[in-house]
Amino acid sequence: MLRIAIQSKGRLYDETMMLLEEAGIKLNKGKRVLLLPAKDFPVEVLFLRDDDIPQSVADGVADVGIVGENEYVEKGSVARLVKRLGFSKCRLSLAIPKDEPYAGVEWFEGKTIATSYPAILNQYLKEKGVRAKTHVITGSVEIAPGIGLADAIFDIVSSGSTLVSNQLKEVEVVLASEALLIANRSLDAEKLAVLDELLFRVEAVQMAEGKKYVLLNAPKEKLDAIIEVLPGMKSPTVTPLADGEWVSVQSVIAEKHFWEIIGKLKALGAEGILVLPIEKMIL
Repeated sequence: MLRIAIQSKGRLYDETMMLLEEAGIKLNKGKRVLLLPAKDFPVEVLFLRDDDIPQSVADGVADVGIVGENEYVEKGSVARLVKRLGFSKCRLSLAIPKDEPYAGVEWFEGKTIATSYPAILNQYLKEKGVRAKTHVITGSVEIAPGIGLADAIFDIVSSGSTLVSNQLKEVEVVLASEALLIANRSLDAEKLAVLDELLFRVEAVQMAEGKKYVLLNAPKEKLDAIIEVLPGMKSPTVTPLADGEWVSVQSVIAEKHFWEIIGKLKALGAEGILVLPIEKMIL
């Protein structure tokens, strides 16, 4: 049984639970408990505070964990980084009152900065040669300048709306963060095998993100040009049709280029274009 530590609430919790469900890991949901077993897969989920996950994995309380990179770096964890998951993206940034003129990081010399991430902040200030006072608080860091507790803040930024509502502006991005899959460095062979299967499922889900499956009929004389437009994962699948002058072409395209590609296909004479969503992709 592989024990996975995940955040007990918040956006990272929501996105992690969605990923596990799409990977076919069904949890026995019900009354919220600390430890929740999965159905038909040798995994149990341990719900923890996000800042407790790195050390819990490092100490072996959990075998693996899904945690924000901000917490992983802040705790200086000795847990092994297994995979960047690409969701719950945010950044750790320095922000100051919006009306303050700002010319560079030297602005922070002699200032007091409120933060929940003192290790990352102090390392950054040291690298920049800036001497500032770090005031460690938890909770609503963004209110610190407004109540005279600090001159600036160092905190997580996603959309930036919280900064705006507190009359602050972002001036330096120190760390880009995303969800990470981390693991204890001493997993036995049985747990490593379960982790490998979990990774296989997660990668199949992620490979399908932002992809569309396209089927179309095309004149045979235009096939080479159409293949140039539709490269597919390796190459498109081409099937002869009853009319020997036409073929059926199947491929996968990235959604961000969808309309551009569809326009080129139509211009080359493609007809009967069918577009389907993709749930999983296994290479």
